[in-house]
Amino acid sequence: MKDNRPKNLELHTIHFPLPAITSILHRISGVIVFVGIAILLFLLAESLRSEQGFANVQQWLTAPLVKFVVWGVLAGLIYHLFAGIKHLVMDAGVGETMQASVTGSWLVIGLSVVTIIAAGVWIW
Repeated sequence: MKDNRPKNLELHTIHFPLPAITSILHRISGVIVFVGIAILLFLLAESLRSEQGFANVQQWLTAPLVKFVVWGVLAGLIYHLFAGIKHLVMDAGVGETMQASVTGSWLVIGLSVVTIIAAGVWIW
């Protein structure tokens, strides 16, 4: 069968709607959380190993790079949480229209930004 539909393989020219962008970011934040859990478990295990290990983790957590990594993991977790709640609400049949989906996406982005900034202030 011959397919005569146009093909656009240039991804930088495709305009994604906001709900698609938030969905893609939800997947990316899931990967960040998955990798971040390993880092946080390492820090937890080291802190529970001995008093010296606890002191080491306390010292590491004062370094700007480690604070940034922890903030990044927290940011991924926060965004993933809000986007996941949006998906659960949509699975319940609420907000399935395009306009409601856009509104929900703006809500996810807004709540995430505010909460991520608050987490950054808390960490630093």
